[in-house]
Amino acid sequence: MITAGLKLTKGGGVALLGDGKLEFNIEIQKLDNNPRHSGVPDLEIVPRLLAGQGYEIGDVDEWVVDGWAGTAPGRVLGVRVAPYLETAASPDPGAPGLRGAMTLGGTEVAYTSYPHLTSHIAAAYCTSPFAAEGAPSVVLVWDGDSFPRLYHVDAGGRIEPGGALFPLVGDFYALAAEFFGPTRRDGGDGAPDPLSAGNLMAYLALGAAKDEILAVVREVVETHFTGGSEGARDYRRSVVGCGGSAEPSYRFARAALLDLRERADRMGAADADVLAGLHAFMEQLLVERLVTRVRAWKGDGPVNLCFTGGCALNIKWNSALRADPAIREMWVPPFPDDSGSSIGAAAAHLGRETGLRPIEWSLRLGPALTRQPHPPDDWSLSPCRPEELARLLHLTGRPAVVLSGRGKLGPRALGSRSVLAPAVHGGTRRLLNELKQRDEHRPVTPICLASRAAEIFDPGTPDPYMLYEHRIRPEWVDRIPAIQHLDGTARLQTVTADDDPVLSTILREYATWSGIPVLCSTSAGPSGGGFFPDVASAMRWGRVDVIWSDGVLYQRRSM
Repeated sequence: MITAGLKLTKGGGVALLGDGKLEFNIEIQKLDNNPRHSGVPDLEIVPRLLAGQGYEIGDVDEWVVDGWAGTAPGRVLGVRVAPYLETAASPDPGAPGLRGAMTLGGTEVAYTSYPHLTSHIAAAYCTSPFAAEGAPSVVLVWDGDSFPRLYHVDAGGRIEPGGALFPLVGDFYALAAEFFGPTRRDGGDGAPDPLSAGNLMAYLALGAAKDEILAVVREVVETHFTGGSEGARDYRRSVVGCGGSAEPSYRFARAALLDLRERADRMGAADADVLAGLHAFMEQLLVERLVTRVRAWKGDGPVNLCFTGGCALNIKWNSALRADPAIREMWVPPFPDDSGSSIGAAAAHLGRETGLRPIEWSLRLGPALTRQPHPPDDWSLSPCRPEELARLLHLTGRPAVVLSGRGKLGPRALGSRSVLAPAVHGGTRRLLNELKQRDEHRPVTPICLASRAAEIFDPGTPDPYMLYEHRIRPEWVDRIPAIQHLDGTARLQTVTADDDPVLSTILREYATWSGIPVLCSTSAGPSGGGFFPDVASAMRWGRVDVIWSDGVLYQRRSM
């Protein structure tokens, strides 16, 4: 049985499950130098993507399409799709939202569509260790366009909705970047810049969550969203958390943030302090409401937790949730945002009769690199083993673009489409941010051999998908200054030979030469764009003079 999952909107792509095994997930943002978070441009790309992986339309037994905004079915690219979340008329998120037919490559095919949030639930639970063990789990879904919503998947894979924790859309956090910090302005229209949340999370390290700011944030949230005022009641009548394009959630959020800014300005509060307070308030609210609701719903014992949706890319919130005694174990998939929705749509359909069940998957199932023609005259090429690249990084101290094998699933490069550089020079972080045209306060990721991580980082536990917060141990701070963030934290990625044999070899050999099993890593791609799909794209980018790809070293001759 071959099942294809389609995500047509933001974070679009095509995933294929063959007898419960994920064969690939091709994200549009990772093709042809497309922008980050790209949707499917038209249905004609679907047969082309399948053909690139050796499949035809007729090979697929079941087609599944992810739902989108609103509380009623809608249309995307002319295809009728299920709504954003389960509704009173269709209360079971594990049940199909609708069925229909669409034309792909000149062939009419039947399809099934599930609510959008169902794809998040299924992608998280079906790839989790809990599913593999046949164990139940609470699933917390918090997308940019939704309230944080709870679900419970029992040992049989059946989904039970638990409702919203509180009436704040996840993008309230990202929208704050319009009112505070380096991108402060008078607000905007529509959805926030998709990169705003990461920039804000980095910038707030310049501030402190002071009690007086926390009190103001709490008052603003109660006034506009959670309290008994007419404005808050109007908000809750108008907004149910079903997709920003289908309700006025962003308008209400911007009004609240403008109120917060005016109050903060009257206090003379620094923007960084306001953002630190906003972050701390939302983190505390999330943890407290989750723990209270789960205990009332499922009893006092600790529970397994899957956290998914775009907000699960917030490493500080992930770490706070994982640290709470109410959580036994926690799982965040490497594709918690919409980049995993095509996988989740297919997985949800696979469990439509039996309940959600584990799928077999691995991380390196994204698109392969496209073939590299002979390089331009100003570039040379030569054979180069990973060990030789490690030695070059040590001897020169300069960054190198690394493009290796198939891309990894999800929004982070994780070493396969990355710029690597030594972490021993304090100016390297500034250099990498200049290369990526990012603000100076943005951190860069340390990648570290998993076997050495606990020696260098606290807690230094395995973190292969870069999803939790760590701190550099004091004795290492001066040895790897480039990867310490302004608040003393690090967004660590741990690496084993099983995770990535090429990256593991580079790190191990670099440690042999330098004594340090850590390198800096940032994604290889232009500002606002996806990852480079080939060496030629990195050459045209022109900001790094060394490119390594699958055993070949390309160097600009003028260097």
